[in-house]
Amino acid sequence: MSYDSKVRVRDRDRGQVAIEYLGFIPILILVALAGVQVGLIAYTAQQAGTAARAGARAASLDPGTAQDGCVNAVSDWLTVTCSEGQGDDEVTVTATVEIPSLVPGWDFDPAQKTATMPLDAERGST
Repeated sequence: MSYDSKVRVRDRDRGQVAIEYLGFIPILILVALAGVQVGLIAYTAQQAGTAARAGARAASLDPGTAQDGCVNAVSDWLTVTCSEGQGDDEVTVTATVEIPSLVPGWDFDPAQKTATMPLDAERGST
């Protein structure tokens, strides 16, 4: 093989790595989005626990205020709903936080956490 033919073969190969890299970029983006989504799921579960505890604390002091306590305890960009159940000497609050999806078509069940607090002993004396 002569020098000219070797140079021509190398000239044809120029840009091959760039084309292969462009084909691999969508896979890299998908893996990165999946990693961020897993972190978002963990953060949302942590926020649900915080909301449940705050809602139970609020409801133990004043019945019917669990939703306000829940909403005030989580990040503004998350959607939270709380349900309150009261026993004789305790209150139980279940917080449900919707998990946002980064990629259309990836849907997740909401994160749910429950917290129980004793009723405030001074609540009836005011």
